[in-house]
Amino acid sequence: MAQTNINIRIDETDKKRFDEICSQLGLTMSTAFNIFAKAVIRQRGFPFELSLEHPNAETQAAIEDAINDRDMYGPFDNVESLMEALNA
Repeated sequence: MAQTNINIRIDETDKKRFDEICSQLGLTMSTAFNIFAKAVIRQRGFPFELSLEHPNAETQAAIEDAINDRDMYGPFDNVESLMEALNA
């Protein structure tokens, strides 16, 4: 299949951000645009969203607590001990 080039105008800041996200997803910008184009053709419209998970503030705080071994409970030897801690 023959290849062709297209030029896309995009804000410089948006390009940098887009490239960073593509890199984190393991894609080049060219690959991302090809995926998008093929999906649009197949679905005859905008079919999907590619995004990175971004936890909310509460979840991010819990992740940081777990990484830093803060506010950790257990291990529990039995269900009664677990329930006692949960109800406290």
